Amino acid sequence: MFLNYIKEFFVKKTLNKNLHIVKNEVFTSNIQTIGLLVDESNFRHTKALQKELILNGILPENIKIVVYRDKFKKKKEYVLATFGKKQMNWKGEFEPTFLNEFIATEFDLLISYYDVEKTALMMVTQKSKAKFKVGFASIDLRFNRWMIDIPLENYKLFVSELFKYLRNIK
Repeated sequence: MFLNYIKEFFVKKTLNKNLHIVKNEVFTSNIQTIGLLVDESNFRHTKALQKELILNGILPENIKIVVYRDKFKKKKEYVLATFGKKQMNWKGEFEPTFLNEFIATEFDLLISYYDVEKTALMMVTQKSKAKFKVGFASIDLRFNRWMIDIPLENYKLFVSELFKYLRNIK
């Protein structure tokens, strides 16, 4: 228990040290690929969220989903690529290959679908090579380019607002 607090402290320190490195991409093209980072500790409608993105013209094969859970069991089979905070070391690096591939993928858009600041989720968002990052207003403003202030459960409104803003930019 005590070691978890120390680990959390060191990861937050690494995270804060790297927050000054902000990549400001110019958003000029259509959205083709989306990375979806979801905290399923409080939100259980990931598939419905994916369907909403598909209804807005995104191809299913162009949406890559990674799920975080507070209580993650290594031996349990999950439908979606799932990770927990124990799969992150003291330096904020992750064990799972799928998660490192997700971070290294240069998505057109990364949707950080979580409204509670958790170190592992913020680390994935910060390290992601996505061109444009969108998240919730309750998260530190330095992680995302756009913040949408909507309740977590209202994923339909979140997606409609997101695509409304994206259409206005073009």
